[in-house]
Amino acid sequence: MKIQIIAFLLIGTLSGCAAFQGDAKLASTAKHNRSGVMVDKKGDNQVEPSVESAAEPIDRPYQASLDFTQRYQQKLRANMPKDPQANSNTVLSSKNINDYVRGMMQDLVANLQYVNQSTPMAVTSFVNLQSDFATSNVVGNQLAESFVHEVHKFGIPVVDYKATDFIRVTPQGDFILSRDFSELKANLPIKYVLTGTLVEQQDGMLVNVRIVGISSKAVVASAQGFLPAQIVDALLNQSIIDNIQLVKE
Repeated sequence: MKIQIIAFLLIGTLSGCAAFQGDAKLASTAKHNRSGVMVDKKGDNQVEPSVESAAEPIDRPYQASLDFTQRYQQKLRANMPKDPQANSNTVLSSKNINDYVRGMMQDLVANLQYVNQSTPMAVTSFVNLQSDFATSNVVGNQLAESFVHEVHKFGIPVVDYKATDFIRVTPQGDFILSRDFSELKANLPIKYVLTGTLVEQQDGMLVNVRIVGISSKAVVASAQGFLPAQIVDALLNQSIIDNIQLVKE
């Protein structure tokens, strides 16, 4: 009789433990349900939520810009010379302004944000930092032209806002570019503008470059560079006014 009583007690205890474990499992499942873990209809199999349902919305413009920049940097590294000292012995006289613009463009790309192949960009003349920002010179204009080339190579659509809707045919030549604002379109799909300032120094010119959102005015990339006096003088000495070549002394 005692053996039967003990057996009944053991069976009751085991049944209670099994019920407790089942309740704990259900409570754990409910807790996971509240925390975002998906379960099937039976509640037996737990399924991790997808990234789209669990994570915060991805900043798609920024991600597109990041992917775009990484692809450019990979392409840039692939085209670099195997010998890092290959260009160190290049004589200064053999360089031109485009070599320095190329270096500044690489620095821009290193911290570029939000700009990608679907955000058209314009490039304006560089101006003297100590001026009223209303005039430029051949150095500032050539910097703009060189950056047009580099931005286009990078894969960003460049808007040439100086292009008119017609070709002007004259005895002096045929022209489509104009600096007369009345001949240019007022509304263009420009999202960003590359611009910059120049600071004259004794041994050359300091260049400050930035890319600015045309609506937000936010700076999304910046870089600095330096043009040696020899490069600057080579441009300024070729300036011509009224068919007279100006030579800097």
